[in-house]
Amino acid sequence: MRELIILEPVIKDLIWGREYWTVAALKHGEKTGDCTVKKGSFKGEKLSGLWKDHRELFGNLKGEEFPLLVKTIDAGDDLSIQVHPDNEYAALHDNASGKTECWYILDCDKDGTIIIGHNAKTRDELRSMIQKGEWSSLLREIPIKKGDFFQIEPGTIHAIKKNTRLTEIQQSSDTTYRLYDYDRIRDGKKRQLHIEKSLDVIKVPYKDPCTNGDNIDYRLVSCNYYTVDKRIISKREEFLSEGHFEILTVTEGHGSIDSEKISEGDSLIIPSGYGKYVISGDLTVLITRV
Repeated sequence: MRELIILEPVIKDLIWGREYWTVAALKHGEKTGDCTVKKGSFKGEKLSGLWKDHRELFGNLKGEEFPLLVKTIDAGDDLSIQVHPDNEYAALHDNASGKTECWYILDCDKDGTIIIGHNAKTRDELRSMIQKGEWSSLLREIPIKKGDFFQIEPGTIHAIKKNTRLTEIQQSSDTTYRLYDYDRIRDGKKRQLHIEKSLDVIKVPYKDPCTNGDNIDYRLVSCNYYTVDKRIISKREEFLSEGHFEILTVTEGHGSIDSEKISEGDSLIIPSGYGKYVISGDLTVLITRV
């Protein structure tokens, strides 16, 4: 189909800030969201409906649900210390899918940091440090800057810190185990923790995944669930969409894709069979494929 799929974002107000789900059709779990088509032939339809009734738009991929979720996270406060399971564990214990995700840093404080990984050498040491609340010794806190990229594999302890804005691309899943939430109160009580499940799935010792980053203009990561390319457009560049479908996310600047104006924060779907397209302007984009 020679028509871009433009979606209305789903906005989530949370205890620590706000999420903008720009490409989403998640219908189970603690958080759900299903984007609505903003314009064109399918105006007013849900993305989940397109996936169900117009699978040709996505290259006739198999699966009950749209496979990816793209969001902008605007963290005004620290997110909980958490970990995600893989598909096998999530299916067995939560009747759900696991969650692999990646982060592209849009903005942060000059001295901004995130939590990725831990310092425990053995599983016994991990359990002991968690039980004693030795978070400063356990958690691996690393500096970040605009343009950094991180792949978060299942079994990785992680947390976004306050005053950080990022694009997250992930499996369409909300299977999350909270390890620590700073004893915050919501609706008169502390949010639920999942200590034993977390201990089951955390990988020990922690090992950094292989990714590119540091403002590289091309392939950031390729895994079983997505491939993410970064392209910096200065004037005009031609692309060819040949696969199942692509998700285009603007991380900086503004311009156009064919006749559609786009700017920072926008995401859209390039359907299967779209063919050649032109991106013009002064902007940086992420192109995600399954």
